[in-house]
Amino acid sequence: MKKVVKDKLNDGEHGDPWWWLVQKGIKSSFICVSIFALLVRVAVGLHPYSGANNRPKFGDYEAQRHWMEITLNLPAKDWYRNSSVNDLSYWGLDYPPLTAYQSYIHGVFLKTFDPDSVGLFTSRGYESYLGKLLMRWTVLSSDVLIFFPAVLYFVLVYRSMRLGLGQNSDAAWHIAMILLNPCLILIDHGHFQYNCISLGLTIAAIAAALSQKDLVASVLYCLALNHKQMSAYFAPAFFSYLLGKCLKNKNPVLEVAKLGLIVVGTFAVVWWPYLHSKEAALAVLSRLAPFERGIYEDYVANFWCTSSVLVKWKKLYTTQSLRTFSLAATLLTCLPSMVQQVLAPSSKGFLYALLNSSFSFYLFSFQVHEKSVLLPLLPLTLLALEERQSLLWLTHFAMFSMFPLLHRDKLVLAYIALYALFILVYFAPGGPSGRCNGSKTRDHRQTTKRGMGFLSSIAFHPLVMGFLGLCSLILHVIYLTMRPPNKYPFLFEAVIMLICFSQFVLFTLYFNSKQWMLSKHLTSKDKQKKII
Repeated sequence: MKKVVKDKLNDGEHGDPWWWLVQKGIKSSFICVSIFALLVRVAVGLHPYSGANNRPKFGDYEAQRHWMEITLNLPAKDWYRNSSVNDLSYWGLDYPPLTAYQSYIHGVFLKTFDPDSVGLFTSRGYESYLGKLLMRWTVLSSDVLIFFPAVLYFVLVYRSMRLGLGQNSDAAWHIAMILLNPCLILIDHGHFQYNCISLGLTIAAIAAALSQKDLVASVLYCLALNHKQMSAYFAPAFFSYLLGKCLKNKNPVLEVAKLGLIVVGTFAVVWWPYLHSKEAALAVLSRLAPFERGIYEDYVANFWCTSSVLVKWKKLYTTQSLRTFSLAATLLTCLPSMVQQVLAPSSKGFLYALLNSSFSFYLFSFQVHEKSVLLPLLPLTLLALEERQSLLWLTHFAMFSMFPLLHRDKLVLAYIALYALFILVYFAPGGPSGRCNGSKTRDHRQTTKRGMGFLSSIAFHPLVMGFLGLCSLILHVIYLTMRPPNKYPFLFEAVIMLICFSQFVLFTLYFNSKQWMLSKHLTSKDKQKKII
């Protein structure tokens, strides 16, 4: 037996370029990839950020710093209330209480080393070298303390689900695809935000749900939802998956009640400072749903913004009507995925449901930003071993959809470098994609066999991919070197938006179809895991 194991190790050493990384196991691989991913984040942090030196309101960097200033210097009851000491028109808090608590903790950290950076009123537009360095460190520490451990937790759970299928190098590649997601790194460590916290909590919740720890998963997901309300993009998937599991239990009412109590209890703890009065709670809620901003801002590759080229939604309909339209469209497009999970909940189906519900929200919900594409990208990276081609293609268009935003932030060099790094790691010899030949990947062949030949033939057709890839390359060059006509100042953004939207719609249909096919192909392990 020892001889066989030794032979396998020797074969791996000579035949697998990833052997040096994976020989000590998944955890060692994770540490190596994590150190490299951390260095990449540090390098991106050396570039400009949103609103740098751009008075009077600067950008997202100043918003995050201002929230630290407010939470550190004012009592919790005044954080969301407009007053003489808290002008909500100047980057007022518009995220749930957990973001406020995070801002307070980071504010304490900044005050310890640079008190001027969080002084009430006096610190507006503060951009000292030390202040910027400390701000960057708060994002790095959030990644290390929350996002990275959550990824390790998920990979260990996912690895056990696959029953050892694939090589150890697959796990190392999978870790790299999640930790080196160029879109997340550019937004958090370039543009400047803390998406790593809410996304990390979501990953941990997903891992807990997959390992049958539903109550823990509920707590973690509620925390993610209370950090950023955009985490609601995943709510239909969590709701339908957990409900489906409860309905297959001997006592479904009890199971649902337990989950309900956990959810209510978690929300009560997080919202405790605002539960003393109806007015205080409503003040927070009004900040979380800024409907007055309109159904979209800037140019985002979703339905409302793309179709506004032909239909002037903002002029034809009231805000109330648009809220109703967007809610109905979002729920209707989520519904097929939810029904599938209620009827036949499964681990893999849950991951696809997360992908489908987040795409539904991105495409049809109210007030979507370019950065919101990070949410559907998350479950896609978690499914990287199942959806290798989709990951490559959609990461390309997710980055492309954010290119105008990142160009404004002067992050073009970081954009190009991270894209090149992603491609190099994606096609690393010995990795899952490095072992694939052409476009006929394992997941593509399987989906074609399962009756999705039409959608997959469009999505992965070499001519389609080549044409769209060439178009995106040309548009990158045009955007950097030419000016649009004076009559159409946002022409380039509109074309980029249209191309990206077309791909997002196509893949939403593809992933929904694939999720429904899973109900006919439940693995024996999923059947055993059903609660009797």
